[in-house]
Amino acid sequence: MNRRDLVLLAGAAILTPRLSPAQQAERVRRIGYLTPATGAPENIFGVLQTRALVDGLRELGWFDGRNIAIEHRFSGDGRDRIRANAKELVALNPDVIMSVGGSVLAALLAETRTIPIVFANVNDPVGSGFVASLARPGGNATGVAVSEAPIAGKWLELLKEIAPQITHAKVLMEAEAPPQQLLANAVATAGAALGLQIATGQVREAADYDREIEAFAREPDGGLVALSNTIIANNVEKVHALAARHRLPAVYSYPVYARTGGLLSYGADNFALFHEAARYIDQILRGAKPGDLPVQQPTRFLLVVSLKTAKALGLTVPQSILARADEVIE
Repeated sequence: MNRRDLVLLAGAAILTPRLSPAQQAERVRRIGYLTPATGAPENIFGVLQTRALVDGLRELGWFDGRNIAIEHRFSGDGRDRIRANAKELVALNPDVIMSVGGSVLAALLAETRTIPIVFANVNDPVGSGFVASLARPGGNATGVAVSEAPIAGKWLELLKEIAPQITHAKVLMEAEAPPQQLLANAVATAGAALGLQIATGQVREAADYDREIEAFAREPDGGLVALSNTIIANNVEKVHALAARHRLPAVYSYPVYARTGGLLSYGADNFALFHEAARYIDQILRGAKPGDLPVQQPTRFLLVVSLKTAKALGLTVPQSILARADEVIE
């Protein structure tokens, strides 16, 4: 996907048309939308997530500028700005708020326990205290959990399969984020079973990826497990470039990471989950209570591998991976 395509997608997803007099007669519902994406046209996460959400709402009869008005807030990954935008959106008293990621959901729940919230990209919502249970969330929040803990060990297995020479790996995780620590622990357990030494790199800002990866690359035969979070989502090209520069095989979760230059990924289709989140917003706008709507979990995980990146790293992708891959990037 080139820059021109991203600009067109961003405009299609975010632009709000003028209301005609007939459309103004309809009751317009207000939807808050808070995401740690930057909103820049080249930010593929922000563009495609927004597009999937808006397309899903349109399929259900909700059109921005006709019967809904979407209040967008693109915060970036700075926690102070996320909190400020959460406060601002809650003050608008929308009918429902779409929340992206655990840090955003935490900020919103700190501001309101009454406005309905639909979330996506949240790991372990029960353990994080966001919902009472997956079946009966209770409270004012529900949505789509990414549920990566059960497959975290698989990332390391795939990395060892595609790069059998590795003897150790570093997990790159967001600092002070318990759900990320849960995933890192699962990877460490898998590493012990595979005879690999596992280290953890704590990331608070984009510059931390330079420090963590460069330090790790001083020892040969290493690999990376890059956990998805708001920081890497806004700096994916940086991480890919660092992995390529230091010739480190890296595994990711969402398919978009492999599609944008990563070696391989295994996880749910992140953008399809946003399409599903639109169904929750539809039900809430039609009278459902979020606490009564079960949290959805992905049931299908995609394996995506990039032959181009493998070649650049001097790796030959084994037939065992190619045979199982849902998508192979030439």
